[in-house]
Amino acid sequence: MKSIENYFELARYGSNVQKEVIAGFTAFLAMAYITVVNPGILSNAGMDFGAVFVATCLAAAFGSIVMGLLGNYPIAQAPGMGQNAFFTYTVVMGMGHTWQVALGAVFLSGIVFIILSILPIREWLINSIPKSLKLGMSTGIGMFLGVIALQNAGIIVDNPATLVSLGKINTFSSLVCLFGFVLIAALSARKIIGAVIIGIIAAALLGWLFGGVEFHGIVALPPSPAPVLLQLDLVGAFKMSMITVIITLLLVDVFDTAGTLVGVATRANLLDDRGRLPRLGNALLSDSSATAVGALLGTSSTTSYIESAAGVEAGGRTGLTAVVTGLLFLFALLFLPLVQSIPPYATSSALLFVAVLMARSLADLDWNDISESAPAVLAALTMPLAFSISDGIGLGFITYALIKLALGKYRECPPAVYVIALIFAGKYLLL
Repeated sequence: MKSIENYFELARYGSNVQKEVIAGFTAFLAMAYITVVNPGILSNAGMDFGAVFVATCLAAAFGSIVMGLLGNYPIAQAPGMGQNAFFTYTVVMGMGHTWQVALGAVFLSGIVFIILSILPIREWLINSIPKSLKLGMSTGIGMFLGVIALQNAGIIVDNPATLVSLGKINTFSSLVCLFGFVLIAALSARKIIGAVIIGIIAAALLGWLFGGVEFHGIVALPPSPAPVLLQLDLVGAFKMSMITVIITLLLVDVFDTAGTLVGVATRANLLDDRGRLPRLGNALLSDSSATAVGALLGTSSTTSYIESAAGVEAGGRTGLTAVVTGLLFLFALLFLPLVQSIPPYATSSALLFVAVLMARSLADLDWNDISESAPAVLAALTMPLAFSISDGIGLGFITYALIKLALGKYRECPPAVYVIALIFAGKYLLL
């Protein structure tokens, strides 16, 4: 026990083993929904549900434990929301690539992220992208998830005249999805830990009792991960058409990680005297290695979770919190029958709530500067309407660069933005 206290410097951060264990369990409850939602999204890409469930738990366990041991931050990791939607609905269903090629792209983005985490270029890249575009990306991904949730529940449907329209609200799936969403929002407003997973289970219970959904059980030995394990296609991922896919995966992962690290560390009062993150390199290396390992296991990009803040609120201050969360994800491997019993409209209620949380980013935009807000809003609007996170990011970068040039404010636009804008412009004009 003493060695654990010394390794994680518990006394220095005013914590103890009991606090860290409780915090780790709290963070797990806040994140546990991903074991249900991620396999559901990736199975739409043709991947085996049970195998992806195993990959999800293993990737979350690996990422969380490495973050705890190497970075010593109370920040857990798991396959990211938004990244899994981009993987399925843009790369596979939208662009027509196989899920094996998409996994190859995830792996390559992880390798590039590892290199950036080792080199000084990581801070240059993170700091050079305008805040407005980061906010637009976050909001757009949230809106994209919201559209998917509403579509899966039958609340919105396609319409040849208006593209989309309201579906039948009085159907069982629509009503249960809205019930789950309201319950999650109400519980969250009351600061109830695990509100999302409680809402999912409550909606699922209605499905089991009245919706004709089959209940498969609670506990069983985990299935084989073989259908997705090491199935990535690296040769296909090296095609020219995959360049913007890899860049998009990298950008989303880099900025999502940076935002989560700063946000959670600020809540935990872990920033140094200059307001910077200590051990930033180790934290980024933990995140990037988790993405690469996750691709090998058979899941979309793994990233740091803002839900880790729930663990911080419970008293977590060191990497021991993340290690405990990772160990609980390993324990979750036994609960596949329960996960398979949860209907899509129950997970849609969680997706819809996540969309609401991500949409809050728009509030931080500088609305007095149209050259900053306009590209961000365009990116956010394009993602759900074009059903493509990549294209939303691309148009955001292109219009940001063009507006700054048109105003003669080209020096306000970082070189990295011009480079990324040219890459996306080349895609649209030449491919």
